[in-house]
Amino acid sequence: MSSLGLAYDSPVKADSPSRYTVEKGDTLWDISTTFLDSPWLWPEIWHANPQIANPHLIYPGDVISLVYINGQPRLMISSRGKPGRTIKLTPKIRVKPGESAIPAIPLSAVQSYLKGGHVFSSEEQLNNAPYVFAAKGGKLVSGAGDKIYARGDFAGHTLRFDVVRRGQQIVDPETDEVLGLIGIDVGTINLSRVREGVASMVVQDSNMEMKPGDRVVKQDASGLVTTFFPRAPAAPLEGIVTANMNNTKKISKFDTVVINKGERESLRQGDILAVYRKTQEAFDPFTNEQVSLPSERIGLVMVYRPFEKMSYGIVLSAKEDIEVGYILRSPQP
Repeated sequence: MSSLGLAYDSPVKADSPSRYTVEKGDTLWDISTTFLDSPWLWPEIWHANPQIANPHLIYPGDVISLVYINGQPRLMISSRGKPGRTIKLTPKIRVKPGESAIPAIPLSAVQSYLKGGHVFSSEEQLNNAPYVFAAKGGKLVSGAGDKIYARGDFAGHTLRFDVVRRGQQIVDPETDEVLGLIGIDVGTINLSRVREGVASMVVQDSNMEMKPGDRVVKQDASGLVTTFFPRAPAAPLEGIVTANMNNTKKISKFDTVVINKGERESLRQGDILAVYRKTQEAFDPFTNEQVSLPSERIGLVMVYRPFEKMSYGIVLSAKEDIEVGYILRSPQP
């Protein structure tokens, strides 16, 4: 987290409080919005406290203060909710908190996409994944506790897998490139053994009935990371709202959207993008011309799960309903 001086006007709100006590249920975004006009600039004015094991984690009861250091605004923890949490025992050992730090965003809105939501980068990758082909007793569908059988390459794999079903194909609206095939989360299975090319597996839990043809994939630990922090992308970027994971025309706050940019464009968890309406035109009767109207920012999206060629983002604010096709750009203060 940078603590260098800011090269632009102060991002602090004119009516910002000088102190704020963190409450249960708060998110980092909530607190950033309390102090800043541009909440994604939080990392640039966060003043790390070296006496705290992880100074970027904030807990209920902590008091955050707005201070000025060398003329520059800084947010810092002026006191911790539980004094015992910050006691320095030795130069290398510090007390670790027992309670949970506040999340960056409301995790309940994205939990299913963090745990599951596997994305195949191509049809070839999907077709090469191991697949379920039968169940014990000849069952056509399987649930928790059932034994199922799969075929494919299980060499070097772990003992626990996700089962997914082919879902929506995401295509770049600008280039027609296939960005990914969404794998619908069906459930999890444990590998018992592999013999003569057939894997015997037991269904651990399921969100829906498993069927022949469902694909078996390694669990993706990167999707479980929840300690991201809102920030601007490292480099200027422009993308498009490509799909709405809630399958509705209108997109609103805390909905998940698909972005047609991903890790290959250096998008990271926590990157903030501003949402703009598609370019609109109006007729000028004095010149008989169609004139493009200035674009207006109507919302903010945070990337919480980037894949190779696309990303999932959560809508953090929306002045009006957002639609597929709206423009995404690096935010300006």
